[in-house]
Amino acid sequence: MHADMKRKSFALALGGGGARGLAHIPVLEAIDAMDLKPALISGSSMGALIGALYATGMPPREIRRFAIASLRDRGDVWRLLMKARVGTWSDLLSPGLGNPVLMDAEILVTTFLGEHLPETFADLAIPLTVTATDLYGRHERTFATGPLLPALAASMAIPGLVRPVEIDGRILVDGAAANPLPFDIARGRADVIVAVDTATGPTEPRGIPDPWDALFSTIQLMGQSITAGKLRDGAPDLILRPNVSTFRLLDFLSVSAILRVADAIKPEVEAKLGALL
Repeated sequence: MHADMKRKSFALALGGGGARGLAHIPVLEAIDAMDLKPALISGSSMGALIGALYATGMPPREIRRFAIASLRDRGDVWRLLMKARVGTWSDLLSPGLGNPVLMDAEILVTTFLGEHLPETFADLAIPLTVTATDLYGRHERTFATGPLLPALAASMAIPGLVRPVEIDGRILVDGAAANPLPFDIARGRADVIVAVDTATGPTEPRGIPDPWDALFSTIQLMGQSITAGKLRDGAPDLILRPNVSTFRLLDFLSVSAILRVADAIKPEVEAKLGALL
């Protein structure tokens, strides 16, 4: 690049997808290998969590090591999940037919990520916008200022598994319910918009799914419809789709396999993003 030529700025939108969202990490590694940094990040659900770690300035390879260390041991993961559990088996007999495995989103985020994240958005090295869904307002809610952990907790409050989060008197659930791939948030704020879509799940029949798999797959299907509508209104400059569709939403214990498969996206990131900038 000529010395007097200024490189274009780019925004990075990281979508939801549960465990498949771990595929954001190889994308970040490829960007880091190009000696690039986004001007801003927008994230939904798992994309918000990975985006927040990256926005602190944590190198992507360190994020990879942290993810593998945190998720590779089934017993350790189970113990951490139990710390966040607020449901009890007696809930099954409650009038509302409660959920015995329901987890508290803020405890969950604090348990897994708390020591790596600052208290507020202002303390991040890269501007971050996190999406959640106002359950009763029936609309998207975005956070870019104020306390960070509650916003992340709201963004990943998956219905049926994680308890909704209350912020400013509003009841919030998973950001993917309203905006699974929040590239539109970045419009007008950078020269180039790059979106990473990890939401597509298994497409080949595997027999009748268990109730959880059926619920989460249905949520993901609705999210894909929302994203398709947004793409018709105006697509980002680049959409990256790591090929991790064979993994299920809760396949977090397959972290190493997900990352290994997603590594194949790196040449595409370098070629296509390099051409745009």
